[in-house]
Amino acid sequence: MSGVDETATIEVDPERVEAWLQEQPDLQLIDVREPYERDAGYIAGSRHIELMKLSSEAATLERERPVVFYCRVGARSEMAAQALRTAGFEAYSMSGGLLRWAHEQRALTPGDGYVAEH
Repeated sequence: MSGVDETATIEVDPERVEAWLQEQPDLQLIDVREPYERDAGYIAGSRHIELMKLSSEAATLERERPVVFYCRVGARSEMAAQALRTAGFEAYSMSGGLLRWAHEQRALTPGDGYVAEH
């Protein structure tokens, strides 16, 4: 156990995630959406692990480093963050998901990317 405070705020704003990525380009930023959603648009530098595959892929994440999850609106990413916190990770969910990220004019990849319906 890393001594993670499970009562600490689980949500982080997109603005904080963007700044965090600039400070630490190797931030563990995980997109937990479905493959077709990922294909439509995603945050550059993020890794894709579908929510349903997270438990089998958790061992591929570095326990010593924070991990931020995102999805379309924040519900799936919050479930992922809660599950990993229970397992001892410092885990967060991006508040408002990719919809908020895009609404606030942050870049998606590819350049013409968009937020797919779920």
